[in-house]
Amino acid sequence: MIRAPALALALLALGGCGLRPLYAGGSAGTAATTLGSVTVSPIAGQSGWLVRNKLVDRLRESGGGTATYRLDVTLDDNITSYGLRSDRAATQERQTLRARYQLVDLKNGMVVLDATAGSDAGIDIVSSEYATVAAEQTALENLSGIVADQIVSRLALYANRTRAAK
Repeated sequence: MIRAPALALALLALGGCGLRPLYAGGSAGTAATTLGSVTVSPIAGQSGWLVRNKLVDRLRESGGGTATYRLDVTLDDNITSYGLRSDRAATQERQTLRARYQLVDLKNGMVVLDATAGSDAGIDIVSSEYATVAAEQTALENLSGIVADQIVSRLALYANRTRAAK
């Protein structure tokens, strides 16, 4: 019986703390409208193609409307071998994908957000070269999605914070 009053008190305190859902308002909310007004610049390389496609999917870039922001992304894709056997052959790899991104306001050309995102994955090297290459490709595809999610989350936070400051 003591739990019910404590739970009610906790719910009242939580309501007064000022927390708001990031995507409040749905497709008409601040985050969604800002994300929909971002165009993504081309990104070099295979990893760039993958990240750009994931970003376009997540930002719902239609290409038909007028963009307010441009997202410039530079990637660093690296594979490092480690875990050497007695014959000096590697047994594992670590694939790292790092992104530096800038959100540029197209009205005045100013960079309004400059940040980084990144992730890494471990890959086992097996006797089949095909299987190792397939594992590297799968890791790159997964890392591209993770990095794109990090970028979009940070853009949504920026949208809500700038809206709250106005």
